[in-house]
Amino acid sequence: MSLRYAVTLINGRLWFAAAFALAVFSLGRGSAAAAQDRVVVEPPALPYYLCYRTFLAPEVDGELRETSWQLARWTSGFVDIENGVEQAPWRTRVKMLWDDQHLYIGAELEEPHLWATLTQHDTIIYHDNDFEVFIDPDGDTHDYFEIEINALGTVWDLWLPVPYRDGGTAVTDWEVGGMQSAVALDGTLNDPSDEDTGWTVELAIPWEALVGQGQQQGSPVAGHHWRVNFSRVQWPLEVVDSVYRKSTDESTGEPASENNWVWSPQGAINMHKPERWGIVQFSDSIVGRGADAFIPDGGAVARWALWHVYYAQSTHRRERGRYATDLGDLGLDAMVTPDGSPLDVRMEASAEAYRAVAVETDGQSAWSIQNDGRIQRVDEELPQE
Repeated sequence: MSLRYAVTLINGRLWFAAAFALAVFSLGRGSAAAAQDRVVVEPPALPYYLCYRTFLAPEVDGELRETSWQLARWTSGFVDIENGVEQAPWRTRVKMLWDDQHLYIGAELEEPHLWATLTQHDTIIYHDNDFEVFIDPDGDTHDYFEIEINALGTVWDLWLPVPYRDGGTAVTDWEVGGMQSAVALDGTLNDPSDEDTGWTVELAIPWEALVGQGQQQGSPVAGHHWRVNFSRVQWPLEVVDSVYRKSTDESTGEPASENNWVWSPQGAINMHKPERWGIVQFSDSIVGRGADAFIPDGGAVARWALWHVYYAQSTHRRERGRYATDLGDLGLDAMVTPDGSPLDVRMEASAEAYRAVAVETDGQSAWSIQNDGRIQRVDEELPQE
């Protein structure tokens, strides 16, 4: 689910080269704004998963039969990528485990019609029915990884230094070095004469394969959060001369649109919005030996306020050919929490670039976003008392 969603809105990594107009708005003064002009910032309720250690590395055979897999919990079932409400009609869910060497992912996909055609590595696997993994270790929405696999076990792995929406291009010759993968089928592949049950996927991703692609750290630290999402692409099929074919849209003569089911809904048919991915929290506890508490995602409100700025600036640039130099021009000069508390958001901008900073409601962290969409923690910019 990669290249078909490539949309270039602005130039990526555009640094400030002109004199800036400083647009600083401290919402401590926000009482002057009319209540109806306020923008309520309420982060989306993202799904989360507690990923426990495995006491023994599972054999990667696609079966998910080991005790550690049996003890691991499933994610919530996949839902429609856009509305996040409609459940996938065929149950789709994931388990995760980890140890010092690997992240293990196991997926279960109910499927009455097992079908796959692509056999060459690094072809565009979502042209078949597939299962997809997206991983952003540091959560800055850049330098993230995508892995796709079909029921034949054919893999496409790629790295995205910058999202497509910000002018990025996928590095398709990047490889998850040392990754093990397997699928197991419960049914007969490419045989329309019977009804199948489904397929399972198993992946072992080496931590070291993720280092050096904009990531500084290999294996995670217990308690840390990574941003992760999973997707399932499902094409409507028909049977022609005893062979599966993609169904045709009679109005266009082209293949009918695919279904997209995901763990964490995106609000659009676009997997490349990492700010909407789910949260995986790693635990040092062995799976099945107790349960950790989920640690709320610190800085969620400040970061979501910055996404308001990013979305509004992207629209402004697309419509007017330049960025706004003032939050008021974006209608964002009075952002508040759901309980009405003012948020401290500041922006410096020119027509060609911008950078915004927001302070979390507890005053303990600050975050920044710039026109290439990278979001980072910048506590050194907290207001001085």
